[in-house]
Amino acid sequence: MGLFGNQLANVVEWENFSEDDIFFKWHNKEIKKGSRLILRPGQDAIFLYNGKVEGIFKDDGSFDIETQIIPFLSTLKGFKFGFNSGMRAEVLFVNTREFTVKWGTKNAINLPVNGLPGGMPIRAFGTFSCKVRDYLELIEKIAGVQNTYSIESVKDRVGAIVDQLLMKWIVKEGKDMFNLQANAYDISKGIVSDLDMELARIGMAATDFTIQSVSYPEEVRKMQEKVAAQSMLGGNLGVYQGVAMADSMANGHSSVADMAGMSVGLAMGQQMAAAMSGNMNAMNNPQSMNNQQAVGGQQQVQGGGDFKFCPNCGTKITKDAKFCVNCGTKLM
Repeated sequence: MGLFGNQLANVVEWENFSEDDIFFKWHNKEIKKGSRLILRPGQDAIFLYNGKVEGIFKDDGSFDIETQIIPFLSTLKGFKFGFNSGMRAEVLFVNTREFTVKWGTKNAINLPVNGLPGGMPIRAFGTFSCKVRDYLELIEKIAGVQNTYSIESVKDRVGAIVDQLLMKWIVKEGKDMFNLQANAYDISKGIVSDLDMELARIGMAATDFTIQSVSYPEEVRKMQEKVAAQSMLGGNLGVYQGVAMADSMANGHSSVADMAGMSVGLAMGQQMAAAMSGNMNAMNNPQSMNNQQAVGGQQQVQGGGDFKFCPNCGTKITKDAKFCVNCGTKLM
């Protein structure tokens, strides 16, 4: 029984096949007479003998190794199976499908921005795709020392350099730092070319790279929302302030104190803007400024009633002013 037990034929196949595995090595078994090779869709089989590639088979199906495989092996095409001996060879099964996996920045990337010494920190997320391209390189760099290799290992390799590639191509393209999503296609094209050169070292090829989202700090995001809101309102500050007051009321900040404070703030802003505008006009027209000073002096001498004082801080203000320009107190 022991004599004939060694003659049992083998089934050479990728057992426990996982779509996340890039390759699987079948080895340390003697291929007997009558053994068969089974190839499933999306798999290639590489026969290795003494570490050398003997043949590559790509058609899926079931094949008799003695009659359908050995005649195509480079140095073993004349191999004959003995009564109690077989062929010791390794078979490397390769997953030929395209892998698509997610990536994300490990840490925030500080992009250089004028006026911001430390740069602006961003995070980005997306997907990249890759597949096996060079079997000989894959065998030399990876399969020669490992029995299996998964896409997670490639993901770790990409994750180690993706931050650097993002920094390089965002800066190189000279894109608007606050509108990176709109320029994601151009940036991705540059990244996938560099990524392809990196993966070529292990016999892989980068086929695609996408940036799905770019996240900015909370402060920058809020600033973008405000700018967008003002832009939608045509840049009309008065309308924007009115909308802000309405939002404040809708959010429950509608007490008398809140509304009064907002009104005082708006009034003060308007008065300050008017005062600044008047000062600028006076500086640009000295003669007008002298005339105004003369008229003002006469009015002060004649009546002295064109001015009044704030009851809160004592600031001298014009008679028809509704708010104190110094402390914002509402005047009667």
